[in-house]
Amino acid sequence: MAGQGLSTDEVQGIREALAAGRKPRVVFTEAAGQMAGQLGQVVELTDPAASEEFVVVRFGRDELPFSPADVAIAPKGAGRRPAAEAKPEPEQPPAAPEPAFVLDTPRVPAPRREEPTAGQPAAEPKPAKRAVKAAKPKTPPGLTVTLAYAEGEWTVAAQQGTKALARPYVVKPAEALRMVALVDVPGVQEAVEQILAAERAEAEQQAEKLRAELAEIEARLAELREAR
Repeated sequence: MAGQGLSTDEVQGIREALAAGRKPRVVFTEAAGQMAGQLGQVVELTDPAASEEFVVVRFGRDELPFSPADVAIAPKGAGRRPAAEAKPEPEQPPAAPEPAFVLDTPRVPAPRREEPTAGQPAAEPKPAKRAVKAAKPKTPPGLTVTLAYAEGEWTVAAQQGTKALARPYVVKPAEALRMVALVDVPGVQEAVEQILAAERAEAEQQAEKLRAELAEIEARLAELREAR
């Protein structure tokens, strides 16, 4: 049974093996509790920043996350079935003993039970085995919600661990301002208000330009109607 967990180099080697399509075999250490000594296969490495238990190991039909201290690289040849042993030959039944002549057989005295003397210490009882450590419960990965602004649009996205729950979708500026108002961080709401003020000014300029173009087109249309 391995006593040490995975080193940084071994974690990197497992990551490269997974990228190549292999599933490295590992053995559970004493830190894994009652699963110590059992074999498993690493099927995924999640984000270490989200949880210290980022080594996902397949054990039987389950896939559970463990920390690098809970597992170690399995030694070569571990888990292989040994070669079939030769079947032992059936024991021959013992031959029936010949009848003994009771008068000539000396009586064997029963073994005498030795009592411990006063100076001889009694045998100490063996200490009880330590309770096996229970397996760690699986903790859910972290949840990240992102509000972003780029190219004049506000977007919201959600991700749990390495899985994307919601791809970035567009929200209205007013909704973005309400979301930021929930975050009591100095400077964040001011930055959002500055962005909205700049967008408002640009929209007003575009509206004035369109009004001027529309007035010019209407004047031209009135001239053409008078020319009929």
